[in-house]
Amino acid sequence: MDDDSRYEAVRSRDERFDGVFFTAVRTTGVYCRPSCPATTPKRHNVTFHPSAAAAQAAGFRACRRCRPDAVPGSAEWNARADTVGRAMRMIADGVVDREGVSGLAGRLGYSARQVQRQLTAELGAGPVALARSQRQHTARILLQTTDLPITQVAFAAGFSSVRQFNDTMRAGYARTPSELRAAASRSRPRSPAPCGGHGIPLRLAHRGAYDARHVFDFLQRRAIAGIEEATGEPGARTYRRSLALPHGTGIAEVAEAAGARWLEGRVRLTDPRDLTAAVQRTRRLFDLDADPYAVAERLGADPVVGPLVAARPGLRSPGAADADELAVRAVLGQQVTVGAARTLAGALVEAYGKPLASPVGGLTHLFPEPAALADAPLTELGMPESRRATLRALAAALADGAVVLSPGADRDEAERALLALRGIGPWTAGYIRMRALGDPDVFLPGDAGVRHGLRLVGADPVASAAWRPWRSYALHHLWAATAKTHPRTGPEND
Repeated sequence: MDDDSRYEAVRSRDERFDGVFFTAVRTTGVYCRPSCPATTPKRHNVTFHPSAAAAQAAGFRACRRCRPDAVPGSAEWNARADTVGRAMRMIADGVVDREGVSGLAGRLGYSARQVQRQLTAELGAGPVALARSQRQHTARILLQTTDLPITQVAFAAGFSSVRQFNDTMRAGYARTPSELRAAASRSRPRSPAPCGGHGIPLRLAHRGAYDARHVFDFLQRRAIAGIEEATGEPGARTYRRSLALPHGTGIAEVAEAAGARWLEGRVRLTDPRDLTAAVQRTRRLFDLDADPYAVAERLGADPVVGPLVAARPGLRSPGAADADELAVRAVLGQQVTVGAARTLAGALVEAYGKPLASPVGGLTHLFPEPAALADAPLTELGMPESRRATLRALAAALADGAVVLSPGADRDEAERALLALRGIGPWTAGYIRMRALGDPDVFLPGDAGVRHGLRLVGADPVASAAWRPWRSYALHHLWAATAKTHPRTGPEND
């Protein structure tokens, strides 16, 4: 897009571009999302920025009306496998806050100077500024939704000093932290979130249509006793799961009943410093940063899957809250039904999972860490020794870093490392790549559900070439179509 086409998107308040670029207005000193409902500024008063951090670095503060800092993340970072895409996924997960720029650069295999140059060239801001923008948003949530003392909010959000925190909040919102909290307390109280009254309430933004029923069906059908549960009736369910986080543990809850452009959520944390990581992992699980407009544009015009896309607008490709956990679950799901895989995973959690200090509902454990499974006998599972050996080999590779599935991992390299393990074939590696690494362009031609879905639509695997770069979504459309006629078939029934 050039600046004129960006301005046309702003004039039409096109929400498709929320999070893709930001509009800054010289006369007011604020930056907005493209869909901001305020009066459209004149063209000569507008500049455009590729990130909120770039707009802030140019001296603009966030619009109080459209809240541009709360937009969904750009779907571009999920689709891109280059250095910038990997860096953005890691920054969103809090790597810069925990390990600094040198840690980010080391994970990417580049020097800190190279990473700074590449991010600045594409996003108008370096890793420190991008991480600071994210900390600012985290701090605002904590200020407006918790009673934590302001000093604790500063350090929980990742700031190194209270002075830095105060300066950043004033620059970003033209208000001090105390003023932000006071303004929130004066505003009209929000109705309680459907998932309960404990923890930090969230509005998990998404763009476009969102097929919540498909996601909740998908997650409920695979929910593992002890670490996950879905309660309530379809249309009003609450999904809840435990999280192992960098500084402690957490419980994430998300309600199926959706708002206009968000899902109501809530997180309970043993350490508030984990808020950013908990939110990002929940967003990945629910695929909230997807671009349904781009998916529909490509797949909707296809004669094979186009009718499926029209019938299920906003269908998502659920990811994973914990990549290592998902990899273990994929091995457990080899050659068995979804129900059988779930039973095996429940036995694994009961035997090797770490108990939660404070259970919530049916959540009693964290999923076992890879190191706990690497040398475990696994006899409780009742699986053949060859399958148990594969599980141990995978766990050992995850524990010692031979296989890396972190948010910014190189997807091709991770798949090659997985395929090098005895007992892991293309289906398992592809399924892990799609869900654990969030790749939107994975197709599993050997999957039983996919084969059945292709027969239903009268196509063969060759047709999938036309569905790039959104083959993961086409795959989910085939699974959804298959579920109506053959409910036992699914991604863990190969």
